[in-house]
Amino acid sequence: MKEHWKKLTAPIIIITCVILYYILIAAVFLIIDGIPGPVKILGLVIPAGFIGVSIFVLKERINEIRSGEEDDLSKY
Repeated sequence: MKEHWKKLTAPIIIITCVILYYILIAAVFLIIDGIPGPVKILGLVIPAGFIGVSIFVLKERINEIRSGEEDDLSKY
């Protein structure tokens, strides 16, 4: 189990940074006043979608590491 945490550290840190980046983008769309309503909605929905996809990819990577399949290229 301990060797899994070493392999999980990098993906967790990277996905956390990516999620924080998308939250920052969404916050910018909320803060700026001159942006029309539909553009603000898109500025929130698109980063939220990317956050969801990032979390899904992280879950998949965690499952791969736990199952012992560490190299994605072995599938191809």
